[in-house]
Amino acid sequence: MKFSRRDFIATTAAGSASFALDLQGQNKSDTTAALPGNPPKNPIIICAANGYNYLDRGYAVLTGGGDTLDAVMQVITGPEDDPNDDSVGLGGLPNEDGVVQLDACCMHGPTRMAGAVAAVEEIKNVSLLSKAVMEQTGHVMLVGAGAQKFGFDMGFPRENLLTDRSRKIWLLWKETMSNQDWWGPGLASPKYVLPDASHSELYEERIQKMEELAGKLGIEPDFRAAAVRRVLQPPTGTINCSAINDKGEISGATTTSGLAWKISGRAGDSPIIGAGCYVDQDVGAAGATGNGEENIKVCGAVTIVENMRRGMSPQDAGMDALKRIVRNFNGNMAKMQYVDMSFYILRKDGAYAGVCMWSGPPNHLRRFAIHDGNGKRFETAVALFQGKSIGWPPMPDRSHLAPEQKK
Repeated sequence: MKFSRRDFIATTAAGSASFALDLQGQNKSDTTAALPGNPPKNPIIICAANGYNYLDRGYAVLTGGGDTLDAVMQVITGPEDDPNDDSVGLGGLPNEDGVVQLDACCMHGPTRMAGAVAAVEEIKNVSLLSKAVMEQTGHVMLVGAGAQKFGFDMGFPRENLLTDRSRKIWLLWKETMSNQDWWGPGLASPKYVLPDASHSELYEERIQKMEELAGKLGIEPDFRAAAVRRVLQPPTGTINCSAINDKGEISGATTTSGLAWKISGRAGDSPIIGAGCYVDQDVGAAGATGNGEENIKVCGAVTIVENMRRGMSPQDAGMDALKRIVRNFNGNMAKMQYVDMSFYILRKDGAYAGVCMWSGPPNHLRRFAIHDGNGKRFETAVALFQGKSIGWPPMPDRSHLAPEQKK
């Protein structure tokens, strides 16, 4: 059957009208009486604890009438610029090759736009780079060398992100733990064998030897114990931040250097729209820090936002996402002790929550940072489990295997 250009235009117009009607009906059915519609009286910013020092400058953007995503960037570029925050930006702990690779994403509620970058080298503020992808390209995500080239083309400066301290911690890992890396079956695999987590005299002796080696590598005395912890229990770090103004406009972003000693090219949840960060202008925002692989599998951020769309409170929405991670391990607490996850949640009416898998020790409970016009402060996150997680599980010792067997 022949199809003229006039037929095509007429059919397209009819289809567009039908789609518009369907969309209106869909929006109507998605709106629940349980979901508040009024914006907060004051702007609100919520973020991971490492953004606390930068909340004031983000809040100043909001009270000055600035854009919500610009306010978020004012918060999260702080840790990116800080060489002492080794989980984000400059000074981030490197991958197994000693190279710092950064990930980030952002979402702008008012325009419903998004941008993301992954495995970026030599560019410090990858949060701003993700924003540039959103604003200056027709894409959502750029990765690796392509993202790096785009950044240089956009005028981002080339920087050495590996600080002297991070390099020395990597050397400590390389000397003592590189045979127990991220190659091989992961925690979720049925083939994974749980390690002996007991603190025996042998384990304490190992720590002592590692601290002695840290000294020989030039790591300062008051940081040696912390350096050993970073080697034995690789941190995931990261910062997520969401902001809403008194108009109800909301944005969010997440940035990270990722898991320490990761395989080159690994991307966790931070650059994944819907996992590390998600914003829906009609509902709210959510973001995450912690074990990225597990969060990707439950799409934690979008799961939380959709839970709130159905009427759940921010806290209940976040706890449900945590329980989905537990379900993926069939409730196996021997494995769950190695899984940590925190969610930061902001609903469009200003209601918020911070939830976490593990509470942390009594003297150092898991916290998040908030600014709602009454000054910045820490609040304690609501935990699914009480106690302290062990952190990322060590891979089985495969030093006796041939190279082809290790990989």
